[in-house]
Amino acid sequence: MFAPIDYDILIIGGGMVGASLACALGNTALRIGIIEAVPFNASAQAQPSYDDRTLALAYGSRRIFEGMGLWPALVGATTPIKKIHVSDRGHFGVTHIDCADEGVEALGYVVVSRTLGQTLMQALHALPHVDLICPAQLTNITTSTDHAQVIVDQNGEQRTLTARLVVAADGGKSAVREQLKIPTRTWDYHQTAIITNITPQHPHNNIAYERFTSTGPIAMLPMSDNRCAVVWTVASNQADAVMRLTDEAFLAGLQNAFGHRLGRLQKTGMRHAYPLVLTRALEHVRPHLAVIGNAAHTLHPIAGQGFNLGLRDAAALAQVIVEAQRAGHDIGSLDVLNHYAAWRRADQIRAIAFTDSLVRVFTNPLAPFALGRNLGLLAVDLLPPLKHLLARQTMGLVGKLPRLARGLGL
Repeated sequence: MFAPIDYDILIIGGGMVGASLACALGNTALRIGIIEAVPFNASAQAQPSYDDRTLALAYGSRRIFEGMGLWPALVGATTPIKKIHVSDRGHFGVTHIDCADEGVEALGYVVVSRTLGQTLMQALHALPHVDLICPAQLTNITTSTDHAQVIVDQNGEQRTLTARLVVAADGGKSAVREQLKIPTRTWDYHQTAIITNITPQHPHNNIAYERFTSTGPIAMLPMSDNRCAVVWTVASNQADAVMRLTDEAFLAGLQNAFGHRLGRLQKTGMRHAYPLVLTRALEHVRPHLAVIGNAAHTLHPIAGQGFNLGLRDAAALAQVIVEAQRAGHDIGSLDVLNHYAAWRRADQIRAIAFTDSLVRVFTNPLAPFALGRNLGLLAVDLLPPLKHLLARQTMGLVGKLPRLARGLGL
């Protein structure tokens, strides 16, 4: 017999990955609580603006949202990525990936973060077994033989909540990870991502660009109204200077680094800077605890893998939970959670190795590396099996996929 508990699952962190996990489990009878420090509707009421932040959804993430029944509400607000153009500034290597060659409508999609958040919140509000506990701050977490206990500060009062399973989805600076002293392995890239939106002279034609430069990659992703979402990676010791540039000087610097494939860069919005560090939790499960999303791994933004990897975490964990519940097993037992961790290990290692190796190879200034990587780009472009493998990795379709990632319900 289980001890009396408040929830089957307590999700710490109501961001995109935590909310997606709750939505994935929405049609079950499991009692779910989501603890979030920020009021859930804080960003949902924001009006559309030029400076809208975006997420790149892999094709596999589209399938996950299809399996959850949310894609019809999202598709009209997305911009499809039909082609990807990969190049190395100042060198001859180039690779083109086309959705037509992969037999899909799009390689991925760009969605405004606010829109995805609104869709998830609307879905959560319609689920009778989900409680939104916010704003609330985690102050303590402990585990015992048959449950986990969480203490939160809500409106100045301490609340004690118990659950069969606690899921840490509280981001790269995870309070759960810190409270439980879960060790991590980190690598500082000494790079900073400058995030903004721009408007180019020429139509983007639904092409995403990945342009490697000596300071790091530039991603240019297609958005609505012929805008492009930009992730410009610069050396961290240059970041402050780039952030202080006038709009005109910023556009000129970006133009010089990116080139003229989209014509003159005409307009830019607000800039945000994020230092880039690779972090991987060395434990992803403990009895009655699972760690997912950025709390488990933060990646370099190259190739847009981070959110999609976290979403696959949520899809796999939801499937493991549902199958354990149906079989009458304790969803928080280490045997059940070890199954989840073992399943996800290969995908996580593959995504980390993919992004990390791209960064290291394409920022190495030595001539032999430059020659090798450009020959590699040409080889990928000329050899369909290599290109197909790269496309499948980018689309999040490699390895054993959860049911949701195959577009199937749980």
